[in-house]
Amino acid sequence: MLFGLLKQRRRRRLRARPLPKEWLEIIRRNIAFFSRLSASNQAELLGHIQVFLAEKRFEGCADLELTDEIRVTITAQACLLLLHRETDYFPSLLTILVYPSTYMVEEKRPIEEHIWEEGTVTRLGETGRRMGSLVLSWDAVKAGAADPSNGKNVVLHEFAHQLDYENYAADGVPGLATREQQLAWSEVMSSEFASLRAADETGIPTLLDTYGATNPAEFFAVSVEAFFEQPRALRARHPKLYAELRKYFKQDPVEYSAEHTSATS
Repeated sequence: MLFGLLKQRRRRRLRARPLPKEWLEIIRRNIAFFSRLSASNQAELLGHIQVFLAEKRFEGCADLELTDEIRVTITAQACLLLLHRETDYFPSLLTILVYPSTYMVEEKRPIEEHIWEEGTVTRLGETGRRMGSLVLSWDAVKAGAADPSNGKNVVLHEFAHQLDYENYAADGVPGLATREQQLAWSEVMSSEFASLRAADETGIPTLLDTYGATNPAEFFAVSVEAFFEQPRALRARHPKLYAELRKYFKQDPVEYSAEHTSATS
């Protein structure tokens, strides 16, 4: 109890600090959505950035030299997911590992029952419920920050997974306060996930990235990308999905979207 109070007090102090001028310049230069936020949302985001950077550890991989630009650009995008909500700042996450570009990992893939294939795959990012870490490609981070309406953002995708883990499972369900919210979420998400899987199997074009048809956890992550990057199109084509995400995130990205109006046609 005492530890929790001390943590809250420390976080309030951090949020109240003025952001270093150099960090603000990085945000204005690299984060395309920032200028579209209201003044109150900008102030809240900057406060969250202070807490995140004080509590999380960053490590450079493959000889990448970490800079404030890397840390701040990643953090500003991740903290967009925290606006307007009571948050514990991605509590399962301790460390963010950053590669300069696409990186390679060894992976085992199931081919059929009891048969697995080993191989090397390229990735832009990853995280896991028991990892305590999150991995990102700096090239992909910069690209996602510069184009806030193409539906692709590796930071939003991987940090959505971290929100998913807040109910102690990788099941596409973040921490929801009430049983009523959980039931409403399950009904909408199950239906939308089934529709995406059917579209993927039949080759029907979709707004949502068909990678989301992999499992409910990936469905949630790609839905979050679309919610923040293509909100008008998502609201038009998947109104129930949009409504559930709006209730959970307590914000409406249409208000600050850079999305082209033609995306809803």
